[in-house]
Amino acid sequence: MVEAKIFAGPRVRRVRNGLGLTQTAMAEALSISPSYLNLIERNQRPLTVQLLLKLSSVYKVDLDDLQGESGGIASQLREVFADPLLAGEVPSGQELVEVAEAAPNAASGITKLYRAYREQAQRLSDLSDLLAREGHQTTLSATRLPIDEVRELFERRSAHFAQLDAAAEAFHAALSPGDDLASALKSWLQKHHGIVVRSIPVHAMPNLRRRYDRHSMRLFLSERLSPQDQLREMAMEACLLALTQEIGAELQDLSLSGEEAKRIARFELARYAAHALMMPYSAFLSAAQRARYDIDILRGRFNVSFEQVANRLVTLARPGASGTPFFLMEIDSAGNRFRKAGAQGFPQARFGGLCVKLNVHAAFSQPGQVLAEQVEMPDGAAYLTVARSLDGPQAGFGERIRRTAVMLACEAALAKETVYGDVIGIKAGSIAIGPSCRLCERQGCLSRAEAPLTRPLGLDEMVTGLSVFDFQ
Repeated sequence: MVEAKIFAGPRVRRVRNGLGLTQTAMAEALSISPSYLNLIERNQRPLTVQLLLKLSSVYKVDLDDLQGESGGIASQLREVFADPLLAGEVPSGQELVEVAEAAPNAASGITKLYRAYREQAQRLSDLSDLLAREGHQTTLSATRLPIDEVRELFERRSAHFAQLDAAAEAFHAALSPGDDLASALKSWLQKHHGIVVRSIPVHAMPNLRRRYDRHSMRLFLSERLSPQDQLREMAMEACLLALTQEIGAELQDLSLSGEEAKRIARFELARYAAHALMMPYSAFLSAAQRARYDIDILRGRFNVSFEQVANRLVTLARPGASGTPFFLMEIDSAGNRFRKAGAQGFPQARFGGLCVKLNVHAAFSQPGQVLAEQVEMPDGAAYLTVARSLDGPQAGFGERIRRTAVMLACEAALAKETVYGDVIGIKAGSIAIGPSCRLCERQGCLSRAEAPLTRPLGLDEMVTGLSVFDFQ
């Protein structure tokens, strides 16, 4: 029978040190030589079953203690070394396990330092936002992934891309689709590029929205997608083929730092071009103004989705022919932000968008309902906000649907240009919000989740306020 062998030297050393024993004393009690124990502690000899049993009987050591928690510590180390800051120094998984085994306390210290670093980076980011609101320029920045670089760039700049809008408008006119853009795109793709569009069952393409097979010249679209989302996928493919030069020119103007960031930005620009093709600028602006930006009316008129109309409305910033300057944010139920954009850039410094009292959070409890209200910042700035939940690709039985929520907003002074402003006029007062809990100084807020950076906590044993983060 083959005897099981376990290499657990660092853990044996921890047990010995915890008992205050020398190697000689422990070796004598285990009936082995000090040199052999030394080899065991350096993982050059295994712990046999007999030695394990002897450790248990002589020192009353729980055998589970010898197994330790290196797996959990190694997992925490993997989180640390996944940070872009350490991108060039990522050790192998086995190396992380060895570090956790050999020096668990040091490994735990590394993870604590990393978490403190992330917390301080977040606080510096909040402080940077606070200083920006007061007109001070800062150079504080966190280590960024390529996708973060692209997102931040798209959030800061206007969501309007003039070359793409002009080219998409001309492409739409050349297609002459009438009321059936989907059929026109299928015909164009087959006639000009030999590409046939096919809808594919879930079991044949379970994890993809779209796949272009270059060998068979077929564009496969998942049947999970709604007709509007399938139309956008076809429009993106067509724009990547027909507007290659314009997309390349806009991409060049963005001045991104790496190839991965450029690839991500190219996808975003293709998505923009698809919306511009589905909702040509001049026709869409005219319809939006006549309908007073009623998203449901516009989605029916252009046969698109609520989300697609909301994304298109923030792009109406053509010089001399601009619409109401909306900005937009999309989140999930956990508060993760997928998209921020604005006709003049997303107003991060003035609006923030992190207040839990925004109706974009309430939209999850009322799926499919359009919620409109006026909100007011601590400095008195007021905004109209319109929010609605969005359902992702069709889920099968037993699958959990992907649901997000989108919020469209503009300054309250412009609310009268929209149908939603009529509802706001009926309601009394505004919802008091803030840019984020760390930057908000509203007292007595029932929704406060963190103390503000700018005030000390109110630690009065005799008086307790409504919030657990009361401050002076």
